[in-house]
Order: sequence, then C-alpha cells, then structure tokens
Amino acid sequence: MSQLNILDAQQNDPSFANIWQELKWRGLVHVSTDEVELEKLLAGDPVTYYCGFDPTAPSLHLGNLVQLLLMRRIQLAGHKPLGLVGGSTGLIGDPRPTAERSLNTKDTVSEWVGYLQAQVRRFLSFEGDNAAQMVNNLDWTAPLSAIDFLREIGKHFRVGTMLRKDAVASRLGSDEGISYTEFSYQILQGMDYLQLFRDYGCMLQTGGSDQWGNLTSGTELIRKVEGKHVHALGTPLITNADGTKFGKSEGNAIWLDPAMCSPYAFYQFWLNTADADVAARLKVFTFLSRAEIEALEVSVAERPFAREGQRKLAYEVTSLVHGVDATEKVIAASAAVFGNGDLSVLDEATLKAATSELPSATVDAGDLGIIELLVASGLSESKSAARRTVGEGGAYVNNAKVTDPDAVVASSSLLHGRYLLLRRGKKNLATVEVSGA
Repeated sequence: MSQLNILDAQQNDPSFANIWQELKWRGLVHVSTDEVELEKLLAGDPVTYYCGFDPTAPSLHLGNLVQLLLMRRIQLAGHKPLGLVGGSTGLIGDPRPTAERSLNTKDTVSEWVGYLQAQVRRFLSFEGDNAAQMVNNLDWTAPLSAIDFLREIGKHFRVGTMLRKDAVASRLGSDEGISYTEFSYQILQGMDYLQLFRDYGCMLQTGGSDQWGNLTSGTELIRKVEGKHVHALGTPLITNADGTKFGKSEGNAIWLDPAMCSPYAFYQFWLNTADADVAARLKVFTFLSRAEIEALEVSVAERPFAREGQRKLAYEVTSLVHGVDATEKVIAASAAVFGNGDLSVLDEATLKAATSELPSATVDAGDLGIIELLVASGLSESKSAARRTVGEGGAYVNNAKVTDPDAVVASSSLLHGRYLLLRRGKKNLATVEVSGA
C-alpha cells in the first residue's frame, strides 16, 4: 500500500465538525491570521493554499513532514494544495538564527528541487476536483530583473518592519551579522504568495511558527498591492516533553530519504518516543481518529510496559513515509535480530541497518570456529570463557544454538555471503563480517 493509499484510507476524524477544529485538537495551530475568518474560510467552498519547501538539502526531514501531513489533512477536507519547491529561494536559504548559510551551486539546487518535488508528491493527491499542483518559484523570479524586483516588489517593504522579524533580529545581535542576501529572503517569500494569489487565487499559506515573519510578509504584500486579505497559519515548533529538540537522533536530523535515514533507523526513532510525548506525536504525525488516539493514550498511562502507543506510532509514521512493505520488513528484522525470526529472509540493507549499532568485527574466512568467533566479536573475553558459554548453551550463530565447542561455521551459513550474527545469552549481540568468503 502506497503512502497516498494509507492517507486516503484514513479520512479526517468524523468526530470534528470542521477541519479547523481538527487541526486545533491535533495541536497544529500555534499562530494564525484572523482565526474566526480562517475557520469560516476552511468550512466553506474549496480554497487554494500552499506551503513552500526549500532545497537546502537533498531530502526533507521531520519538520517538513509536519507540513506535508498538514497539507494532506486540508486537502482531505476538500481544499486545493500547491506544493512549492523553491528553486530560487533555495539558492539563498532562509536566515538561520546563528550563522549564514553556505550557498550551494545552481546545479546542486536544481538537482535537489527534483528530489524534494518527488517527496512532496507522495503525500498529496494530483487527481480529482481538488488536485494538487507543484510550483517552482524560479519560474517567476528568474525572468525578473533586479531593477524590476526593487521597483515592483521591494518598494512595498519597510526596513524597520523587516528588522523586527525574529530571524533577522537574532542575527543582527550576533557576531556573524546578516548579509543582504539572506535579509532579502522574506521579500522573495512574500513575492511567492503574491504570485500564487494572482495565478491561482491562493488564500492561505502554512508553515512553521518560526517562519511567521516570512509568512506575514506575503499577507502584508498582498494587502498593499492587491487590497485583499489573505491568511497564514503557523504550526508550533515541536519539542519533546523534557524541552529538548525534536527530530534529532544523536545529533543527526531524521530525513525522509531512506538513503539518508534507513527505514529501520526511522522506525526505531519513533519506537523510542517517551511516554509523555506519545499522544502528541500520534495527533500530529498520524491520521488515526480521536477515539483511537485517546485509547492509546490510556494504554500508555496504564500499561506503559506494553509500549502499545509507541509501536502504533512507529508503525503508522514509518508506513506513511516508507510504505507498509518496508515497515513490515523493519519489524521482522527487529524480531529476527533478537532470536524471534529468520535472519535469512532479510535483505542486506535491512540487515545492515538493524545491526548497525551492534559491536562488530571482521575475520578471515579461515577463522570461523565458534570459539574464535566469540572472542573476535568481543562477546567472550578469552577462549576459555567462550568454551564455557558454548558448554552452558548460551552461544548462537544466526539464531541457531551451537553446543559443540569445536564447531566451525559453514560458509553456506553466511548471510548474504559474508555476515554472521552472534549472540551470547539472550541480549548480548555482535556481528561479524567475513572477508575472503
């Protein structure tokens, strides 16, 4: 089942009267323009809305996933999404709070635009009366001269207002300062909204609340140039219950591209969610109903040891991003690594991802005796200790118990022709890669 099939199978929660109330219950509304008018707008005839994604990396990440799922929720309510991948704004990058971005080459940005467009497409429907459309702001900025840009767009922005934007203000107070290039980013994003308003009648832009200054630059520009009032919605920045930054794993971003974050690592990230964060994550990152989420919340509170909420969360989000087949492979890999499944059915990528954090060693093809393997892997401190482990029935190779201390592992037992998974007892694991096999 594809990501879109999963999303289609889980329509908006029928317990809500309208999409605005659902978004609020799910904790997706942190700041917005006129809330009363915005609720009326979303409860009425189909409206066009957009969210922008800049190709400052070759993949989207969990922060972007919040926006992708928000876009899909609003589309499921009958509205028309525009997925903007910023071929021009990606050449600049929005100002970070601390330091100037490194500018990527035009060829790199162009390549990344294609990657991000493909990722966005997986979460939106491009068929039906409210079919999504992809747009690229390079299409309207590239033909514009610097003089025309300053005369037609720049004249509507006041420097005093621009200086008060959070990202700009924080950079002005830093040693790094801010270049005119990044300072102008908010003008470019404002122009995007104006262009989409003119071309598609776009009435709403969504984004993270840290982008609020950039979002409102567009609403203000449209008010000044067209005399129309349009809307913006900022989602909250997601943090863990303990106040730490969400979406990082040991300092690394959780990417949506499986080549940058394997489905196994992705699944484990969600499985390790703290009890206090499970309900909030289910609301934001799944399409489960209110009743289903509240039942899982009770389970987490009353039976935390069962980790039912975490397992459901990990399954749902991994299925949305990587598909059901990949998710089921991950679950099978987890079971197999700990002795509850067949390791031989795992593909090499999944096996490597599932064992990537285990102690590992490389041995020659001529050193496959069980005693030598246990010592080489670090599971036994010495040959005598290894012999005791085997004698006590605690030695396993690829989940098969080894009881003969003189046993030699056959080359036919190597997983994918070169790997072995060793286990001492129930929980002590290590991998061995065999060279020259």
